[in-house]
Amino acid sequence: MKISDLPNFVFIVGAPRCGTTTLADWLKQHPRVCFPFVKEPHTFLQHDMRGMDDAELRPFVEREYLDRFYAGCGPERDTGVDGSVSYLYAPEMLLPALKLWPNAKFIIAVRDPMQMLPSLHARLKVTGDETIERFEDAWAAIPDRAAGRRIPRSTLEPRWLRYDEGGKFGTYVGQFVDMFGRDRCWVSVFDDLAADPQAHYQRMTGFLGLEPFADTDFSPKRESQGFRFGWLQRLLKRPPAFARNYLAGKKFRQREMALDGKSGDDAVTEKIFSIRKRILRWNKVPLEKQVIPIDVQMQIREQLTGEVATLGRLIERDLSHWLEVREGRKG
Repeated sequence: MKISDLPNFVFIVGAPRCGTTTLADWLKQHPRVCFPFVKEPHTFLQHDMRGMDDAELRPFVEREYLDRFYAGCGPERDTGVDGSVSYLYAPEMLLPALKLWPNAKFIIAVRDPMQMLPSLHARLKVTGDETIERFEDAWAAIPDRAAGRRIPRSTLEPRWLRYDEGGKFGTYVGQFVDMFGRDRCWVSVFDDLAADPQAHYQRMTGFLGLEPFADTDFSPKRESQGFRFGWLQRLLKRPPAFARNYLAGKKFRQREMALDGKSGDDAVTEKIFSIRKRILRWNKVPLEKQVIPIDVQMQIREQLTGEVATLGRLIERDLSHWLEVREGRKG
């Protein structure tokens, strides 16, 4: 696939657990959008392309990014979408993308950190990246993790375990806007998405220059979930290297396969994938939300009040209701 096949590009770079999956799903349904086979390719973070000249950059991106993740889109799909939330915390890694797509636009999703951080913790347990059971204990482990300690072997990206950094919206949104310009960035506030999904969708498509797709399904697509056994969840979601090709799932295998499209899957592999899927489904249980202790709520508020105020000024929005401390608050 050539850069010219996708003249328009959109990056959903908002923080995790802020509605990015919902925004991506809405765009995935649009007839003009070419969506990758995984929501989050992370290509520009995994490969530092800032030192490449134009003659090297273009073929590399076409081969390792477009051919790998976007193959199969028809000519009517002229807008590529990448939902890698990790880019919010490293905006400089997207500068090469701007060389290839000078008109690229960015959607930055944000949410009250008092809601977002416990939700992120719960999600990281499901994906196998987090092993500390209670959010307050994971919050207390931040100093150790900042020093590189208590990082589970199953963790794909240790930075995700820095819950204090994850909530610094003022800092990171500010960096992003400074680097790419306010006119390229649309900040999606989770409050608005939850209150009126269709109106939020129309504002997003208007920013992107897309006609709203009338048949868009606005029903929620990802419910928070828990699991029976953490060790089993981690084994199947973040398996050891020797078993990764078989236990990590089809999307991992497709991500790693040769670019000729030959994955080497056979009947035995397909059977393993089928069994893995059934075990994960059996291990899934409804998430039991935990009460956030008052002292932890106060620590979060103390650390992030300035960040929320800065974000409010950036987007000219009153966010004073965020970071509310109250008895019995659940994450």
